[in-house]
Amino acid sequence: MAITKSVEVGQVEVVGEYKAVQVRTDTIIKEDGKELSRTYHRHVLHPGTLDGSDNLVDTNISGEDSSVQGICNAVWTTPIKNSWKAKLIADKG
Repeated sequence: MAITKSVEVGQVEVVGEYKAVQVRTDTIIKEDGKELSRTYHRHVLHPGTLDGSDNLVDTNISGEDSSVQGICNAVWTTPIKNSWKAKLIADKG
C-alpha cells in the first residue's frame, strides 16, 4: 500500500487589462494509484512592483512552473508593463 502526494499546475488563466496570471495548483493524494483527495491553492501574479523611485521591478517568476513562466513572458509585453507601472503610480496618488 503506497501513498503518494503530488503537486501540479491545474489551471492557468490570464485576466484583465494588465494581464494578471492566475495559477491554480492541485495537491493530489493517491493510494496505490487511486486518487483519495485533491485540494486547490490559487495565487495571482502581476507584471511587477514599484521600487522607491517608481521604477517597475519585474515579478520574480523563477520559482513558478515552466509553463507559467512561458505564459508570463508571453503576455507581459513592454506596453503591458508600462501600463501596469502607470496604474501603480496613479494608485499611489
